Amino acid sequence: MIKVTIDKITVDVEEGTTILQAARRIGGKTVPPAMCFYSKLQGTGGKCRSCLVEVARSSTKDPRPMPKLVASCSTPVQDGMVVRNLTSPVVIEARKGVVEFLLLNHPLDCPVCDQAGECDLQDLSFGYGMAETATGDERREFLPVDIGENIKLHMNRCILCYRCVYVADQLTGKRLHGMLYRGDASEISTFISNAVTNEFSGNMIDVCPVGALTDKTFRFKSRVWFLKPMDAHRECEKCSGKVTAWMFGDEIYRITGRKNQYGEVEEFICNECRFEKKQQTDWVIEGPRHIRRQSVISSNHYEEMKKQSLINPIAGTVESME
Repeated sequence: MIKVTIDKITVDVEEGTTILQAARRIGGKTVPPAMCFYSKLQGTGGKCRSCLVEVARSSTKDPRPMPKLVASCSTPVQDGMVVRNLTSPVVIEARKGVVEFLLLNHPLDCPVCDQAGECDLQDLSFGYGMAETATGDERREFLPVDIGENIKLHMNRCILCYRCVYVADQLTGKRLHGMLYRGDASEISTFISNAVTNEFSGNMIDVCPVGALTDKTFRFKSRVWFLKPMDAHRECEKCSGKVTAWMFGDEIYRITGRKNQYGEVEEFICNECRFEKKQQTDWVIEGPRHIRRQSVISSNHYEEMKKQSLINPIAGTVESME
């Protein structure tokens, strides 16, 4: 085991563990933000730079600090390494610059964006954003591209994290979209106007950290903080069938994968469960899902339903205890 200290907290981890993974072992505010890294997808990380940290001591054998900030998602720990995240003013200042860069071309359309309330870029901006920026240039704009009947692509909002590309590469049999062009002209699009129709393509929506990929079946229907996320499951031949059903009363507005405290999907689900099963009778409702992330969803206090209602696991309905 290797000992690494992050923000004055020491933890033992296995060799080959990255700084970000070690920080997640500790938890809390010690964990750097991550916009492109996704533990369930191989090869992710090293693109958004929001997880930069300061290495004050490289290791026990080499106590010298690293000369520059490093990406915690792709830097393996060394025995005796000392890392500064929130305890480093240099990291805080650099993270402000990263937020400014990510918002350079991102439209400020949160009031009409379906991702509002569960957007990683919103959380990052709230934590490290600045009131004024140094740029006054116009934002880049892209023509709308239709990538299928279930998924809406807003390329203007994309921050080029590549997560959706990795989903298509690793979960689907044939990838029909990817990164086109280079530099500030880079964009996510389909090849020769193909539609993304693969059975697991809907997971691109779950992994997108911003509102670049949204669910057409949920588009403009409601805000997430008005809905109650409930754990639900069904027998499915294509996936685990374990989902989060976002409900308003007895009506299911949308279906997503179950996410952990870092906003990552625990088990990827198929398009049939996500887009086609919207009736309460399609699911066995288990009960309210605990949202651990810092989000307006948590302020809903929907978990109080546990005290006011009794979940019937057979019929999948909510019955009043009164």
